[in-house]
Amino acid sequence: MKCSSNTLLPAIFQRGTLPVGEFLGKLTSSRNLSPNTVVAYRTDLVQFFSFLVKHFGLQDLACFDPEQVTQVDIRLFMGALMQRGVQPRSVARKLAAIKSFYRYMQECGYIRSSPFTSLVTPKFPQRVPAFLSEEQTDKLFNEVLPSSLYDVHTMEEGALETSFVRERDRTILELLYGSGLRLSELTGLTMEELNLADGYVKLTGKGRKQRIVPVGQPTIDALKKYFEVRRNFFRIRDEREAGLPLYVFVTKRGKKLYPMLIQRLTRKYLKSVTEQKKKNPHLLRHSFATHLLNSGADLKSVSEMLGHSNLSTTEIYTHVTFERLKEVYLKAHPNA
Repeated sequence: MKCSSNTLLPAIFQRGTLPVGEFLGKLTSSRNLSPNTVVAYRTDLVQFFSFLVKHFGLQDLACFDPEQVTQVDIRLFMGALMQRGVQPRSVARKLAAIKSFYRYMQECGYIRSSPFTSLVTPKFPQRVPAFLSEEQTDKLFNEVLPSSLYDVHTMEEGALETSFVRERDRTILELLYGSGLRLSELTGLTMEELNLADGYVKLTGKGRKQRIVPVGQPTIDALKKYFEVRRNFFRIRDEREAGLPLYVFVTKRGKKLYPMLIQRLTRKYLKSVTEQKKKNPHLLRHSFATHLLNSGADLKSVSEMLGHSNLSTTEIYTHVTFERLKEVYLKAHPNA
């Protein structure tokens, strides 16, 4: 049985018979994985088979038999990665990608057995994600970037530009924290995906999975203020007539925001409220999930809002919640 694909083969596989191109195409067409995820799979496969070429003393993969690989070879590959300083979690992810490829070859009839079938992948402890305290988020939105009361209709052009950047940045942080968006979801968000009247946003997340997430009143208020400033700032330009995508967040030139800019502005404002090492957009997403669980939200609902494929991914936040419950118990229970 053969599986078709138009995916171009990486150079290392061009002189072999491994169905890497077909596999990568299958990931895109059937599993709806994002281009970045497919690139990661391809990189992992290149690393593994490059190691095997050197390990077996081959010129290339022209006569390579994938069934000659043993669990010993796989463990040697793992050891080589660890020796190079690759983190255990990344090693596990690479093994999962290669195992998936071998499973694909077995299902398509290229091989009869896979050395990964009985391979026990090492388990690594999950890191509890960093997050802001509720006091820190209050400081962020009430002191560092408080809501403004100025009249945009009477502003000079220079002041209007400053106001546009400020309201855009504040609304970005409100949406990251208020609805738990991923960075890629925020940069790609379009006007038609927002429904302020009913208070929700449509998102397309990992694996092109779509979901609807509530938008709270503070975020709605911030969006309305931002749109008012944005309309006045770009009052000469009609984005529809210009044929530009109606992205919610844009640069001062009306272009779609790029991830690095959002990472920079997040770091700029978060440094005033936290000493966490990583002051990135994901810190606000972690805070969104943690604060919901601490306030009694059920795990399944939080998982759906985050766009996780399964509950186990969301369960990492329960470690934080458990610590919070212990703290509340110790303070409140008379016999604690």
